[in-house]
Amino acid sequence: MSTNKKDNKSNIPKFKFNAYWIYGAIFVALIGIQFFSSGDLASKNISKNEFYEVLNENDISKILVINNNVAQIFIKEESIEKERFKKQVKSPFYRKGSPLFEYNFGDLQNFENKIETAKQLNSLDFDLKNENQTSMFDTIIGFLPFIILIGIWLFFMKRMSGGGSGAGGGGQIFSIGKSKAKLFDKDTKVKTSFKDVAGLEGAKEEVQEIVDFLKHPEKYTSLGGKIPKGALLVGPPGTGKTLLAKAVAGEADVPFFSLSGSDFVEMFVGVGASRVRDLFKQAQQKSPSIIFIDEIDAIGRARGKNSMTGGNDERENTLNQLLTEMDGFGTDTNVIVLAATNRADVLDSALMRAGRFDRQIYVDLPDIKERKEIFEVHIKPLKLADDVNVEFLAQQTPGFSGADIANMCNESALIAARHNKKSIHHQDFLDAVDRIVGGLEKKNKVITPKEKEVIAFHEAGHATVSWMLEHAAPLVKVTIVPRGQSLGAAWYLPAERMIVQTEQMLDEMCATLGGRAAEKIIFDKISTGALSDLEKVTKQARAMVTVYGLNDEVGNITYYDSSGNDAFVKPYSEETAKKIDKEISKMIEAQYQRAIELLSNNKEKLSILAKLLLEKEVIFKDDLEKIFGKRPFDKEEKIEEVKETPQVEESTEEK
Repeated sequence: MSTNKKDNKSNIPKFKFNAYWIYGAIFVALIGIQFFSSGDLASKNISKNEFYEVLNENDISKILVINNNVAQIFIKEESIEKERFKKQVKSPFYRKGSPLFEYNFGDLQNFENKIETAKQLNSLDFDLKNENQTSMFDTIIGFLPFIILIGIWLFFMKRMSGGGSGAGGGGQIFSIGKSKAKLFDKDTKVKTSFKDVAGLEGAKEEVQEIVDFLKHPEKYTSLGGKIPKGALLVGPPGTGKTLLAKAVAGEADVPFFSLSGSDFVEMFVGVGASRVRDLFKQAQQKSPSIIFIDEIDAIGRARGKNSMTGGNDERENTLNQLLTEMDGFGTDTNVIVLAATNRADVLDSALMRAGRFDRQIYVDLPDIKERKEIFEVHIKPLKLADDVNVEFLAQQTPGFSGADIANMCNESALIAARHNKKSIHHQDFLDAVDRIVGGLEKKNKVITPKEKEVIAFHEAGHATVSWMLEHAAPLVKVTIVPRGQSLGAAWYLPAERMIVQTEQMLDEMCATLGGRAAEKIIFDKISTGALSDLEKVTKQARAMVTVYGLNDEVGNITYYDSSGNDAFVKPYSEETAKKIDKEISKMIEAQYQRAIELLSNNKEKLSILAKLLLEKEVIFKDDLEKIFGKRPFDKEEKIEEVKETPQVEESTEEK
């Protein structure tokens, strides 16, 4: 018998005590305490619309604001029997005198203002009180479950990584779906204003109107108008799109959320859409407000293109959420979205439509008047000499953006300091232009006398042909000093044209081929130094034939697609392709022969100019006038808008 008893006892499973039992018991106990210590279990969370229905029917006896973010709604005794409240009252957890509803309102100040407005309009008679429930016991009870969950998470992270490496990433994972937008409000006010933005008059007028919408909405809504949902700033890099947004932040005097399009991108699925939701939720709580998304093309690219990977689908999910937030159900809030991009052509058409971005504001490169204004802004902190001519600098820097001009002003100060000057002279600005456009001067570059002679005749050929042609750009200077990747350059100052005629393009092509033609005439040989020239004229000729329809043989037809959908499709047949290649070659060869003819008729003057260039290394317009005389077709007119186009050629040794 005793043996059987021992056997029976040995078959009973033995439960071993371990730490997981303690964790489980504590977790169950805390859940129980949390459950039974709560006196408001019957309270139902209600939406914004439900809250205002109860509010407007004057059924509320008291509103108690808990910890500045939750409102407990108490119902009047005479209203408690209404049909809409019966289900809540019949709850086994309901106690008389306890709140029937809870409402998460978001921003306290906006909530209090709306309550006061409703009380005045509807003659409501209830009290609004604030209460901070921050006793030590409640705090411990509230945070202990989270502490235990974090502890369990850290425990498993430690088990998986074999150490404490997981602790540092905990905060990042818990906040990964939150918006990364920087908030600028009355506490962190931006000091930039529209006075700090030089030029851009049209763009400033557009964004100033947006600011006026937010400051005086009744001026427009009283006539039945609606505040625009968004404005898209489009333009080349460095033209001042972000600066305009800063000026809006400084002038609007409303909360301003600023972030980049790449801030929505994350390696985890669903994070981008979550951040979009959180961003608009914050903006709606602080409305009226502005959201500024810089480089929106990071998430706003057209859907359905190049969808080869799952990462692209995640970007599309983020875009879908953005589209919904900007113009979907329940988006009637005073939140204006500003965005900036220099790639508007790749944006999704649904993002560009009216109702999302109602306005597209094009921020173009500044003209001569605007460049002068930009110079006056950036030279204020500089110590200038008396010989600085701002108007001339504006003429010498066409095609420069605002960022380029700022860089040029800074570079001129560095050049002056490098030469131990006490102030910045006009020549320092001109040297800064050469440094930015042409590159750093290479004084120690090894060039043989023969190569230097070839380079001199090459640049002299450009200068001579451009001087002889009516529509070629006026010459500024010619140099054979190596800069950057170029061994020599001819600088021109052509007028900025809104349209270009065939004769003007052909004259420019002939002047570009003047360098190679000069080598052929003088040395009866050609070099690789004309690479950039050939590349330029080939692009010009192809554009004339296939884009602008300026060729009689191909005809009045263009193969250009502004939508960019023909990137991998040739929009013409093989027969047409052969005709296009033939016409391009014929056009280039005709201008090459024309350049040879012009230089042959002026061979002596060409040699004088090349020798002068070898002697001085840099020559200017006055030197050409002494050799060739004044251009017969030059008019005594002021050049209004100019565009600097350096011609850069590479020598055989460079290649």
